[in-house]
Amino acid sequence: MVKIRLRRMGAKKAPFYRVVVADSRFPRDGRFIEEIGTYNPLTNPAEVKIDGERVKYWISNGAQPTDTVKTLLKKQGVLA
Repeated sequence: MVKIRLRRMGAKKAPFYRVVVADSRFPRDGRFIEEIGTYNPLTNPAEVKIDGERVKYWISNGAQPTDTVKTLLKKQGVLA
């Protein structure tokens, strides 16, 4: 199954995430299909940049967002 999920980047104690489309069998920080955005929780307020068109494309093709990504997408107004 294809998932839209977060991939952790950054240094220890300083996380930075990329929103990626990946096969659910691959490791969290492993191989992915496409990068569609970023999420930085350390800034105030948290900085979120997501390509809404690509998200809609992948969801229409059966990709399932994780709970955290679904929350981010709702805050961005990509999902209803």
